[in-house]
Amino acid sequence: MSNTYELAHVGINNDNAEQAQQLAQLLCMMFNLEPRAGQKSEFAGPYFECVRSQYLGTNGHIGMKTDDLPAAIEELKGKGFTFNDETLAHFPDGRLQNVYLDGEYGGFAIHIMQK
Repeated sequence: MSNTYELAHVGINNDNAEQAQQLAQLLCMMFNLEPRAGQKSEFAGPYFECVRSQYLGTNGHIGMKTDDLPAAIEELKGKGFTFNDETLAHFPDGRLQNVYLDGEYGGFAIHIMQK
């Protein structure tokens, strides 16, 4: 049985915090979104993550969410994809929260997250 995935957000790399803040403000104004500050990023609604630095992916990253992250990982491994284990993140209760796939796709890194 295959997993279903939904687009969570598009992450856009920036050179610094000021640039990320300016981009998030512009996107909020453009699309009538609410701003939110994160630990490493500025968010424009649920759709755009303006990263305060250059991170994975030449252009940034694409976040995909799924109901069963462990099953999604196994499915993707079965299709020949590999994961960057250094990016594994867990919820406080120990469940897997998200992980990046190895490599870039169209200049973007991709991470899969638990809904």
